[in-house]
Amino acid sequence: MKKTHSILCALALTGSFFGCSGTPQTTTETDYTQYVNPFIGAADNGHTFPGACRPFGMIQTSPVTGAVGWRYCSEYVYEDSLIWGFTQTHLNGTGCMDLGDILVMPLTGTRARAWDAYRSTFPKEQEDAAPGYYTVELTEPGVKAELTASAHAALHRYTYHKADSASVLIDLQHGPAWNENQYHSQVRECETNWEDAQTLTGHVRNSVWVNQDYFFVMKFNRPVTDSINLPMGETEKGRRIIATFDVKPGEEVLMKVALSTTGVEGAKKNLEAEISGWDFDAVRTAAHDEWNSYLSRIELTGTDEEKKNFYTSFYHALIQPNQISDVDGKYRNAADEVTTAQGGTFYSTFSLWDTYRAAHPFYTLMVPERVDGFVNSLIEQAEVQGFLPIWGLWGKENYCMVANHGVSVVAEAYRKGFRGFDAERAFAAIKQTQTVSHKLKSDWETYMKYGYLPTDLIKTESVSSTLESVYDDYAAADMARRMGKEEDAAYFARRADFYKNLFDPETKFMRPRLADGSWRTPFNPSDVAHAESSGGDYTEGNAWQYTWHVQHDVPGLIELFGGTEPFLNKLDSVFTVKLETTQADVTGLIGQYAHGNEPSHHITYLYALAGRPERTQELIRQIFDTQYRPEPDGLCGNDDCGQMSAWYMFSAMGFYPVDPVSGNYVFGAPQMPKFVLHLADGKTFTIIAEGLSREHKYIESITLNGEPYTKNYISHEDILKGGTLVYKMK
Repeated sequence: MKKTHSILCALALTGSFFGCSGTPQTTTETDYTQYVNPFIGAADNGHTFPGACRPFGMIQTSPVTGAVGWRYCSEYVYEDSLIWGFTQTHLNGTGCMDLGDILVMPLTGTRARAWDAYRSTFPKEQEDAAPGYYTVELTEPGVKAELTASAHAALHRYTYHKADSASVLIDLQHGPAWNENQYHSQVRECETNWEDAQTLTGHVRNSVWVNQDYFFVMKFNRPVTDSINLPMGETEKGRRIIATFDVKPGEEVLMKVALSTTGVEGAKKNLEAEISGWDFDAVRTAAHDEWNSYLSRIELTGTDEEKKNFYTSFYHALIQPNQISDVDGKYRNAADEVTTAQGGTFYSTFSLWDTYRAAHPFYTLMVPERVDGFVNSLIEQAEVQGFLPIWGLWGKENYCMVANHGVSVVAEAYRKGFRGFDAERAFAAIKQTQTVSHKLKSDWETYMKYGYLPTDLIKTESVSSTLESVYDDYAAADMARRMGKEEDAAYFARRADFYKNLFDPETKFMRPRLADGSWRTPFNPSDVAHAESSGGDYTEGNAWQYTWHVQHDVPGLIELFGGTEPFLNKLDSVFTVKLETTQADVTGLIGQYAHGNEPSHHITYLYALAGRPERTQELIRQIFDTQYRPEPDGLCGNDDCGQMSAWYMFSAMGFYPVDPVSGNYVFGAPQMPKFVLHLADGKTFTIIAEGLSREHKYIESITLNGEPYTKNYISHEDILKGGTLVYKMK
């Protein structure tokens, strides 16, 4: 690999730098984007999308093949045969509906048709995607559509093979929805204005998962010769406009769309700063180069299949969190006020219940220049709404899932030495989050009175809410201790032991408990609970999965079981007792273990912490062989904003952050022969698996910088120092 160096700090905003300290920039002639397949996870229930975006960008412009029902959280299913159009924002791998803003669709022929009559078939072999680019041939209108993007703007290029009333449908009513009624009623306000023959601006307010305001500017490279408004339905407020152009067969219509949360002027500033001209290929090349710059931070030696899985995982992990502030730092906050991000950039799309486990630890290692911005964004939102985000979207709170794992993300960053945020403000946000009850899923008075959340007082998810809150208490205690706040540290450390109050020594499960101290009966540990559908005491899981949710105190959990042997016997049963469930979020099953959902993600590594690392190593190989394939249906569950991807990358390198706040990565087993991590300050950390093969999947010994290494984990600091980690396989 050929490397060159530069210290031009002005390029840091492209994602090519770790910072502006004069650190040499590593570039490469290797095109790592060739190993990214944006269609991976776009079938079955992976809920990814194949469209164009930038790392951590506001825009994700992508095709729509459906928009109603859980299957269409990303608006695209690979097997579908109709394209409705292209929307400008998307969620990556989630299990809920939102975004999908501004559907546009090129069309020809009769214009005055029903709004849903413009959909088109397409030859599957003429659909393609790469990081920062998507293209497809639309059969009915006879148009080649191409999409690319900057951080805040999308650029579309439509080549009309025929030119009969060449037009573009602009659908401002569209957005993914749980049902048909919501699809037609989610838009609350819609304003549009043709500023000139080539420029449409507007504002839409809608409500699906959060109340969302977006402002847009849409520009065409040629004048609109005529436009018509389609009739609106009885409950609809979003406009549908057909804009027509004078083009000849073979000519192009280019369209730019920039978004802002602050106003039309913000959208205009974003567009002018990022895509001032009409050079589609230049924008596409810039997108490619930015993605390649990030992907080149990890050099992988392996098969093409392994590289496709790994680099696509890397790609998916960097789609979010999304910067929703304008280029001047302004954004609309949780109180609907326009303000300026203190660090210059405000991020949202924080699927924290998922991503605190491995995605955020991955950012601290491989994208450290973004971490302070993430933490500052969490703090700013907390100071407006009164608590750290649970699931932050478009600067608002949607209250999805349980606990407040923003606490973990902030505490982990502090533990790992990040200081680009005010620690006192950060801890104040943590303390308020963990002690002042807030809407829906926090009842600290009850929690403190009983030492757990009683199932007869808490409507749903009592066990999961307790166990996950306990981890955040541990995180709060860790940060307090490091800051010298001994009283706070002792308070939260006591709460971090509350998990013990839900362990039933007879059944050896974490079990729902009533306020009077008795256990809830009847009790079936295989019953899967889900707050939105079946209710119950667990979050998208059951007792088999949540019994192990003690990431911070595995020795304490072993002690509850009565020692290592009964602990391991029970753990063995997780992978042998069969689970029968139709719950869409509990997938990727190996016995009761569900790799398709996050509470299971650390469980295989518990063997390593209990003295049986060879079992961890066997199971990691089994998961790699069965749960990840470089195909559209190759993900066993929702990618969940990069968490499934982050698990894959860490585990491929041979270690995983069972307890993210500890800063330690527990050894599993490497799955590829060699990795070179390009770290901050020009350092590299090389990982080598000597003798790795299908048969040789066990670790015989480990050396770090040539010295024998006997710990069952490696620390964050040891990796950042640079050096060489060698696994000798057997």
